[in-house]
Amino acid sequence: MATTAPETLPPDVVAPAEPEEPQPQSSRQPAESRRRALAIAGEATVSTGAAAGFTLWARTVDVDPLTRIGQVSGLATLQFRAALIALPVLAAVLYAAHRASRRHFHHALRLGCAVVAGLGTGIVAGGIAVALHGTPWGLGGQDGDPGVLQGYATSFLRGEGLPDIYPPGFIVLLAEWTAHLRHGQVGYALKDLQLLLSALLGPACYLAWRTLLRPGWALAVALPAAVVFLDPIRPYSHLVMVVLLPVLARLLTELTRAPHRPPRSAALRGALLGGALGLLFLTYCGWFVWAGPGALVAVAALFPWRGGRAAVLRAGALLAAAAAAFCAVGSPLLLRMLQNASGTVDRYAYFDVYTDPAYVLGWHQDRPGRLTELPWQPAGELAGQGTFTLLLLTGLAVALALGLRRPAVIAALSCLVSAWLLRFWFAGHMERDQAVMLYPRTTWQILYALIALTVLAAMLATRTARALTARRFPTPSPTLGRRLAAGSLCAAALFAVMAASWSANRYQPSDPAHQNMGLDAWRAHHLQRADGSCSPYAAAGSCVAPHHLGRPTDSTYPLLWCGNIPTEQWTAYCGAPAPWAKAT
Repeated sequence: MATTAPETLPPDVVAPAEPEEPQPQSSRQPAESRRRALAIAGEATVSTGAAAGFTLWARTVDVDPLTRIGQVSGLATLQFRAALIALPVLAAVLYAAHRASRRHFHHALRLGCAVVAGLGTGIVAGGIAVALHGTPWGLGGQDGDPGVLQGYATSFLRGEGLPDIYPPGFIVLLAEWTAHLRHGQVGYALKDLQLLLSALLGPACYLAWRTLLRPGWALAVALPAAVVFLDPIRPYSHLVMVVLLPVLARLLTELTRAPHRPPRSAALRGALLGGALGLLFLTYCGWFVWAGPGALVAVAALFPWRGGRAAVLRAGALLAAAAAAFCAVGSPLLLRMLQNASGTVDRYAYFDVYTDPAYVLGWHQDRPGRLTELPWQPAGELAGQGTFTLLLLTGLAVALALGLRRPAVIAALSCLVSAWLLRFWFAGHMERDQAVMLYPRTTWQILYALIALTVLAAMLATRTARALTARRFPTPSPTLGRRLAAGSLCAAALFAVMAASWSANRYQPSDPAHQNMGLDAWRAHHLQRADGSCSPYAAAGSCVAPHHLGRPTDSTYPLLWCGNIPTEQWTAYCGAPAPWAKAT
């Protein structure tokens, strides 16, 4: 993207198109604050509206999602509808780049980026709506993680309390949604939240990065991250991941600015950011475990130890307020973790556990598909590393060279290093402890940090190149930057619709024999509705009755548990025969 924003200024401040009459500072600041608030509200409304509105529109697509022809027709219909929305927006941005004033162009670019961010995940959620057309159940039906979540929510509604260690945020939301909007049908409520949170993941990631970067660069980070990492089966966990990094970066940014702010202002900003981190922690805490050590090191590195007593006190006030707000909001889970964390062991070994632990640029899924297709990870041209790897490593090098003192770069780097070290610590002790401890999920956090660093590197390199060329060409074309930004937005929009269709396609229903991600939608179509009827697209018109949901119990099996691995393969993958094989 061509437009950049220095981190020392609010990202929404733009120069006016025409010189304005001098005004007293006291009258200018409230007006500027109002304009900024309206601009932020406009972006948030447009982005979330595009995502949620497109998802609702997708629910009117009438195809048979259990046939491949129906799936292709449904995905194509989504692309056509997305074009009807995107093309007028992109045309308006292109027109503004060539004809409008600078100020009007920036307004158009903001809204255009917001629309593309919303459409990216709106199309994915729309594709899931197509996959679930005809059934009120969500992805997974009552099996796997969806069944566990429904069991916890049902247990909570019965007054049996919350689980000891699992983050309660989504469970409480699912329970309240069930009680107030779905008349006790927890599986139907889960479908609603799967669609809604999947759609809103893109806007949430984009708006979080907008607190640090200008629209084009915020979209460049948020769009690939949101589409690639979106997991519609449990979208709340990845929503936390993509928002956590920019919130940490904002906290580090405020830490560097705290010495120049009044103590009350610094403490208020710290409390707001700490409260936001607490809400994220309550929703899903795994990312905090892997990013936490690096974040603490980053805070220590940026703390103004030598800035004098006033600087230390103001920075300390910010951190103290952030810590207090985080503990106050996250206390329900923090207390449970202190009481029960030592006895919680994750032994679930799914497909990525068996792959090369140093491969962090992609993952297969938790279902292996046909084992004859192994090995999964693609072989690159240079020692197994491909062009995408080299691109990210180049971005890392440039970010370290040009931005090592910038809070956003430090935040991404700290998450990368912290997750990297903990990944190999847990993996290295896996055989001895017979515990996975969810270490493969660090793949997402590491890849996300590398993507963010690469975009930040491109932003810093662009800014450096502009500064160098300004010396040689002091009077560049006044619209060149706008045209580059508008063209980049068009390219990003095309990437958004293509990548979103790729993501949605993976979740279209498929026969259980294939053991791929389409199994979750297939299960939803083969569960009876509340009135005992089946989905009109269920195979042979038959489906099974939903089973009674109770409070899930932790497994007491003392060894690694091979997920989705055939019985005869257990010894090769997990080092022991399947328990049921021993029994027979």
